Parts: sequence; C-alpha cells; structure tokens
Amino acid sequence: MARYIGPKTKIARKFGEPIFGPDKVLAKKNYPPGQHGLNRRKKMSEYAVQLREKQKAKYTYGVLERQFRILFEKAQRSKGITGAILLQLLESRLDNVVYRMGIAPTRAAARQLVSHRHIVLDGKVVNIPSCQVKPGQVVGVREKSKSLEVIAASLNGYNHSKFPWIEWNESSLSGKFLHLPEREDIPENIKEQLIVELYSK
Repeated sequence: MARYIGPKTKIARKFGEPIFGPDKVLAKKNYPPGQHGLNRRKKMSEYAVQLREKQKAKYTYGVLERQFRILFEKAQRSKGITGAILLQLLESRLDNVVYRMGIAPTRAAARQLVSHRHIVLDGKVVNIPSCQVKPGQVVGVREKSKSLEVIAASLNGYNHSKFPWIEWNESSLSGKFLHLPEREDIPENIKEQLIVELYSK
C-alpha cells in the first residue's frame, strides 16, 4: 500500500498548518523548514501556488499522485463542480470515514486499522483504505477489535455531531454514511479550485 512515511512536522511547517493533526513542533516553529525558512519571502508563481494546494490536499488525505489523479479524473467526469466532487470523493474513502467517525485519532491510524482488518463495511471485513463508502453504508469496528485501547481512547469524548453526513451508534461502535458531505461542511482548508486549474493546464 503506497503512502507517505516521511517526516510529518516538516510537511506541516511547509504549509504552515497542522495537516496531520496537533503538532507541538509546528506550534513553536510556524515557519518553513530549512536554514532560510524564517526569512523566506519569495513570491510564488501562479503554478507554484496551484501545485502547493494540490500537495496539501494529497498530504492531508494521505493519497499519492496516481490515486489522486484517478480521483480527479473521476470527479471531472461527474456532473457538478469538479473541485467539490473531488473533495467528496476524498471524504468518502474508507480510511477518512473511519477517521471522521472518531474510531481513529488520525487518518494514518485509520488507514492502519483498516489494513489490519479491524474495520467492517456493512458487516464484512474490508482491508482496503481507499475503498469508496457509498451513502447508506454502515462502517463499524469488528467485534473482535472493540476492546482495542487505541479505538477506546480515540472515541472517548469525541463529538460526532460536527459531521452531519455521519450518524453514529455508540452501542454498536458503528456509523452510517448518510450522504456525501456538502463543501461547506468539510472543514479542511483546501482551495480546490486551484487544483482544478492546475490539472486543466
């Protein structure tokens, strides 16, 4: 399974945002990494700005270039606003849905839970993090895995009401993916129109 496994704080500092979750180092050093990071004031070209936004989206959702391109082309073929549909496709990946449901503290942890067969989709074990969850499907924790400490710690005090497209069932440790999220409900700070412009060149 292809994924980014390099230094995460370095990437977060590059974008100036905690895209992998809370980051103590970023809080202290909120400037780009490297020898001249603090004094770098170079004006970016239009292409560089667009490329940066695409990279931010890829790192945020843990998707590499090939998968990202496939999702973009799928969004392009769909009816509606391409950028918004791209984010909906990223949001409906199984690893992201597990993360949004609070079953895992980060997307990387969610991806690991899926890969290690701790997650079920409509009652069947699925170990493909990139699997697309469809509206109406139920994502939950496998019966044998409900006692896992990492899952219990992640769910403790988690606010499920902040994502209106998910209906959580506490007793069964499962949630229904009600519908694709509206763009205004997706909290990620991504300017998807810049990504569309980049791929349209």
